[in-house]
Amino acid sequence: MSASSPERTPAEPDLHVVVPVYNEAENFRPFYESLASKVRTPFDVLVVYDRDEDTTLPVARELAEKDARIRLVKNEGKGVLGALKTGMRRPKGGAVLVTMADLSDDHGCVDEMYALYRQGYAVVSASRYARGGAQKGGPLVKGLLSRTAGASLRVLAGVPTWDATNNFKLYSREFLGTVEIESEGGFELALELTVKAHLQGRRIAELPTVWTDRVAGKSNFKLMKWLPHYLRWYAMGVRGRLVPQAARR
Repeated sequence: MSASSPERTPAEPDLHVVVPVYNEAENFRPFYESLASKVRTPFDVLVVYDRDEDTTLPVARELAEKDARIRLVKNEGKGVLGALKTGMRRPKGGAVLVTMADLSDDHGCVDEMYALYRQGYAVVSASRYARGGAQKGGPLVKGLLSRTAGASLRVLAGVPTWDATNNFKLYSREFLGTVEIESEGGFELALELTVKAHLQGRRIAELPTVWTDRVAGKSNFKLMKWLPHYLRWYAMGVRGRLVPQAARR
């Protein structure tokens, strides 16, 4: 067994699903059904919420009464960034999968993502832009920017995924314990962790996925507000490849 996948007790799953929620009452039941029907790896679900009035909670509590794998976790910070950091801190080991409750992620690839983690990969990226992947719907500019960022980071910095910005990723908890999360916006966290894993020399894998834009509820993604935060980690990735070369001159 690799150092990134320590021994677990039989009663404790090795896969922890972190899902930040904000008024996802319409989506949460089909989201749960997607996980339950498509993922064969034993897992638990950490539902991280901000407010007690969140419309997701009655649905999640009803499902939790029948399925002990569902755990409600109060956000220790603020917004989606706080929710992600709160959820990622909870597991003591194993693998941490980040996915959204808006039904955009296809959970049919989760077992394969976990299998790659067991092979020693610290980050496994579900990629919209790998061969066989696709993106259905969503803002055109957002899609173009994320595709360009992933492709250029792969070419310029050697980051081994075409989709560094996608938040649908699985992480080794051991790796997460070695990095300080410095993101300040929100969803750029996935790019930060991917770049830092690459700079550490960690193994990163990707596999294709089909992303589908939400049909119910409202997205909290704020492109123009968060773009400068993405650029910070993009620049770190490129600089990590270029600076050592410059130092040798």
